[in-house]
Amino acid sequence: MARLQDPTNAKLRPLPNLIFMSRWLQLPLYLGLILAQCVYVFHFWVELVHLIEAAFGSQTALQAVVSAVGQPVVAGAAPAKLTETTIMLVVLGLIDVVMISNLLIMVIVGGYETFVSRMNLESHPDQPEWLSHVNASVLKVKLATAIIGISSIHLLKTFINADALSDRVLIAQTVIHIAFLFSALAIAMTDRLLTAPARNAH
Repeated sequence: MARLQDPTNAKLRPLPNLIFMSRWLQLPLYLGLILAQCVYVFHFWVELVHLIEAAFGSQTALQAVVSAVGQPVVAGAAPAKLTETTIMLVVLGLIDVVMISNLLIMVIVGGYETFVSRMNLESHPDQPEWLSHVNASVLKVKLATAIIGISSIHLLKTFINADALSDRVLIAQTVIHIAFLFSALAIAMTDRLLTAPARNAH
């Protein structure tokens, strides 16, 4: 009787093995995203320090904060004080950085788990809830949802600072946000249509 080969010990032929091993070429890309995450962390703390210093009366920090949020500044005249609108715009900017950072984590962890190698986090107490059922299709929907959240923050910042922006910019950002919404709906509907036959089969 022929001995059944254990599929876990099966060896690939040289060419399929080379093609399969090429997935590790994505590793430098995910490491690069981790470096981008470090840049966002640094940017977050720079903006937060400027906001705190401006709240304590630093004119230099106040000038940096006002310039960062894109509020109009009269040449040669420093803003008198930190206004509620300026604080709101800075905080929304910080939230924007956090949401983009969350998006990066989702791409790094989910992408590595899906396309490169298993992380074996099943017994880890900090395993993300969504990672247990993540696949390429679920990852696309989650990324689209995250992008809509980021776009919503940008749009809110634009409306709060509407006096400093042209009507063309306001309309363009609104149209782009609506396009993101329709794109996410299309991705979710496509995923639902594609996975429905598989669910019905079970």
